[in-house]
Amino acid sequence: MSKTGRLNSRNIKDIFRYRKAGVEEFFKFFSVLVPLVEIDGELFLLYEVRAKNMTRQPGEICFPGGQMEDGESPVECALRETHEEIGILPEDVEVIAQLDTIYTYSNFAMHCFLGIVKEEAFENMALNPAEVDEVFLISVDRLIEEDPEVYTVKVRPHVPEGFPYDKVTGGQRYKWRSGKAPVPIYDVDGRVIWGLTARITKRFVDDIKDGAGCLR
Repeated sequence: MSKTGRLNSRNIKDIFRYRKAGVEEFFKFFSVLVPLVEIDGELFLLYEVRAKNMTRQPGEICFPGGQMEDGESPVECALRETHEEIGILPEDVEVIAQLDTIYTYSNFAMHCFLGIVKEEAFENMALNPAEVDEVFLISVDRLIEEDPEVYTVKVRPHVPEGFPYDKVTGGQRYKWRSGKAPVPIYDVDGRVIWGLTARITKRFVDDIKDGAGCLR
């Protein structure tokens, strides 16, 4: 700072010169792999069933993934989590595209990466029993044929009692913005896929439908 204790432009430059952009402390980032396996010329999506003893979402269907750690990129996170959960090494996955990022009303974002898993690596998976009960495959062609049910969940802000409207709006009530989130549900051969996993699945399938005209 200057001798007077006031900030000047040089101080500001020094403070922010090496600062890396981050996110607000209540916002988190996760990353998942959307794994494809090709068997006898047919493509399948690989899903996990979360272990029933987990504290969060036990027994639900998901893709391998988790929260990003300090210093790792989104794709590194997806591959690390895949290895930790089902034993597939990063070098046995060919990442072919980054899919759409999914943003949630619960203050986190999900990076999604499409990757092809080597068939031999799939056949020799080693599941982590603390996280995964089982895995299963669903044909991509089958998912293209199956339109999910889609519900819309509305999210409305809950304003704490005593909010100082007198300071910010002159005492007038404020029209807070509400949000909404799509909740697709697939029911394929008794496997119910819903929530974020279904949102990722649907966007992946929609991309295929939209791009089918490019195929010859």
